Amino acid sequence: MFDLLHTDPRFYVIAKHPGVSFHADGEEAGLMSALRAGLGDDALWPVHRLDRVTSGLLLIARSQQVAANLGAAFAGREVEKYYLALSDAKPAKKQGLIRGDMEKGRGGAWKLCQSQLNPAVTQFFSHSLAPGRRLFLLRPRTGKTHQLRVAMKSLGAPILGDALYGGSAADRTYLHAYALALTLDGEALRFVCPPAQGSEFALPALADYLQQQPPWTLPWPQR
Repeated sequence: MFDLLHTDPRFYVIAKHPGVSFHADGEEAGLMSALRAGLGDDALWPVHRLDRVTSGLLLIARSQQVAANLGAAFAGREVEKYYLALSDAKPAKKQGLIRGDMEKGRGGAWKLCQSQLNPAVTQFFSHSLAPGRRLFLLRPRTGKTHQLRVAMKSLGAPILGDALYGGSAADRTYLHAYALALTLDGEALRFVCPPAQGSEFALPALADYLQQQPPWTLPWPQR
C-alpha cells in the first residue's frame, strides 16, 4: 500500500501506491490503518490526501500540533506540490495556466467552467517522451477535488488510464505526486519521489527528463 521514504521526529514521508484509499473500502483496509500497523505507530495524523487512483508523496504528521502546523501551511498555499501525468493525446497548448471554477458533473466527475468566482488554478509544462506519449509536469496552486484530472481533460489530453475523465485504457491512472517543497519550524524541506508503479512510467525518456532540473527551480508559466 505504501513505501516509507523518510522518517522525522515530526512526520513521516511516504509514497502511496495507486489504487489505495485513505479509509477502508469494503473489506479492504485503508491507508491510515495500514500505516499504523506497518509503522507500529498509532499517533498519526494525515494533513493532505491523494485520490485513490493517484500515487506518490504524502506527509503524515506524528503529533496533533505538527498536523495543525502542516495543515495550516497547506491551507495557506505555502506548500509547493508538483505532479507528473501522462497522456496519449496532444494538448491544446504545450504549457501555460489552466484557470476556472469547478462544478460537479455526472457520475462523480467534475467539470471546468469559464467563470472565475473561486477558480481552480494549475500551472503546467509538457514534454514529448515518445510518439503518442506526452509527459505533463503539473503545479496546482489550489486544492480542488479532481483538479488535475479535470485540468488535463480541459486541455484535450485526459490522463492515461483515467476512465472517469475520458482517458485511454491503461494498467493504472498515470497521475503521480512527484515532489513537495515547504518550510517547517524554519527548516526548508524538499522531497522528490519518482514514480515506481506502472509500465508507462518506466519509459527511459521519463527518467532522463526528471534528472534535468528540480521542479521548484523552473520558470513556471503565469498565463
